[in-house]
Amino acid sequence: MLDALTLATGVAALLLAAWCGWAAYRDQPTKDWHFIGMAVVTLLATVQLVVGIVQLARGEKAEQGTAIFVAYLLGAFASVPAAGFMSLTERTRWGSITAAAGGVVLAVLEVRLYDIWGG
Repeated sequence: MLDALTLATGVAALLLAAWCGWAAYRDQPTKDWHFIGMAVVTLLATVQLVVGIVQLARGEKAEQGTAIFVAYLLGAFASVPAAGFMSLTERTRWGSITAAAGGVVLAVLEVRLYDIWGG
């Protein structure tokens, strides 16, 4: 796994969580700019998913098992889009809180992916 990509994705997820958390603190729903931020973070997670699958296809192995690694990759890929979709259905400050939670979840999943790969 690429450590720099994992770090960049985790940091971007935490920045997204802080940004959406700030909007929730100000009693604002998620806005278009937040969704653009979610798209950027999702793009990083997509790149990580592709890189992880390519590395597995090349014969590299995750230290703690391939199945759990792929499961965490898929979870990391889906966490922010799922939170973004749920924030669309709740157009209050709770939508911003949901998006912030999705960012925190992704950051935690990044730490776990690093650990599973053998970091």
